[in-house]
Amino acid sequence: MPTQSLDSTFSELRRVRPDLVEPFLDALPGARATVLGRLWGAFAREPLPGVTARQQTAETLVVTLHHGVRLAAAGTCTQRCADVPGDFSVAGPDGPIREPADLLAQLGLRTAAAQRLAAELDNSVVNLALARAANAGGFVPPRDAVDAEQAVVDGHPQHPCCRTRTGMSVAEVLAYAPEHRPVVQLALLPVPADRWQGTAAWPEELRDGDTHLLPVHPWQRDHVLVRHPGLTTIRRTIPARPLLSLRTLAPVAGLPGRHIKTALDVQVTNYRRTISPVEVADGPPLSELVSAVVDKAGYSDGLQILRELGGGTVRVAGQACASVAAMIRESTDSHLDAGEIAVPLTAVHATGAAVVAGDPVRWLADFAELVLPPTLTLLSLGVALEAHGQNTLVALRGGRPVRVLYRDLDGVRISPRRLAAWGCGVPPLAGTRAGDDIDALRTKLFGGLLSGVFSELVDVLARTRAVDPAALWETVARAGRRVYAELPDTGDAAAFFGDTLPLKATVAMRLAEDSGKAQWTAVPNPLARHR
Repeated sequence: MPTQSLDSTFSELRRVRPDLVEPFLDALPGARATVLGRLWGAFAREPLPGVTARQQTAETLVVTLHHGVRLAAAGTCTQRCADVPGDFSVAGPDGPIREPADLLAQLGLRTAAAQRLAAELDNSVVNLALARAANAGGFVPPRDAVDAEQAVVDGHPQHPCCRTRTGMSVAEVLAYAPEHRPVVQLALLPVPADRWQGTAAWPEELRDGDTHLLPVHPWQRDHVLVRHPGLTTIRRTIPARPLLSLRTLAPVAGLPGRHIKTALDVQVTNYRRTISPVEVADGPPLSELVSAVVDKAGYSDGLQILRELGGGTVRVAGQACASVAAMIRESTDSHLDAGEIAVPLTAVHATGAAVVAGDPVRWLADFAELVLPPTLTLLSLGVALEAHGQNTLVALRGGRPVRVLYRDLDGVRISPRRLAAWGCGVPPLAGTRAGDDIDALRTKLFGGLLSGVFSELVDVLARTRAVDPAALWETVARAGRRVYAELPDTGDAAAFFGDTLPLKATVAMRLAEDSGKAQWTAVPNPLARHR
């Protein structure tokens, strides 16, 4: 990491949180090693420019680059969700490589994308160390669903940019990021009717006659609204707690049963988190479509969709502005009974399965029986959920799974042909979510649910509960076989039990000219041996 960048971090930390300086110093080597290990994993499996060969021995992976340079390091650290030791390094041509950006530089790329990714890796190291420093006291059992969201200290468990927040200062990360457990004061922007572009119902609590009050993240107010002199917030604010995604928040008081998703021009992992006019337009009708298909399939008790209730954006110079927009979504609490808590699936991994009660094999079997029947049936009907560990939550009662919740309809993909075969029409949609490329639909579901959720659950349960991973995967396979035995043969089962699974190639994606387009790589499918 550049000395100047680290010096500025220390300087700001001493000013805003002097109590975190020493814990940050202690956490920095481990954070650097974690990001380096995840980047090394990308060198091991992703289609990176400049990588020409890989050779795996019993303990070491050797990666050969196009200019003849050979890199070597422990192969175990390439495994997804690997516990990377704090002294991890990669052997390079000039000695040990310890900085993620230095490993990236070995590819010899001189592109703007490579320079940008190097900065994102440095930013990820700093914010991961900050997160670990602030949570050095260890895991605290969650009291409510927001606590469970904020228990994810390390961020995305497989991505080297797990804690990238490009554009936020140290003080802003501490003030707004969920792992620091702040209460954020959402600003309110009055939008007159002639500048409002919205979809579906807007809460009465956020209206003043014909004027809509648009929730604006304070970072967005301070960094984006200043470029629009005609847009000024009022004094009233909404206190809210940030959820796992950082820009979606749970109001502390008011707006019962609702969460607020704000636009945020900050780079978080893969994307800058604005809200496009297409997302505003499609959120409510997609919510109704997916909810109706879940109902039609008979799974509305076990899988509940957190619907997008309404959305809106401001028209700037006659065009809807993705940087000044918000969505209103049903909250997790609105689908919980007394004594239940909703936990994002990635939080199960992040907490070392501390929220899991009872026999781990039985727990995974119960969860598989909740999530696989509806999601696999929906795929056969023509709806692919982006069911990764942030969008998919499990409702727990006494640590046992009782239902599944799904949120964020922006990632859903649908097949009009499959839906039509089941008598379901597709509402008019502004975006490109509809298409009959069935491989794309399978990739969307299996890339999140199998390569993501189940891989992370098996990893954490095997590691913390001393269970054979094969026994856990057999439990998942058993549930899958039972579902597919009752569904028509569409080829989905062959993909579910195929030799490989799709995994998002996050580093290749960030290095691409079109960094917003998803790329995938194939990884071995643990379910293949349990067909």
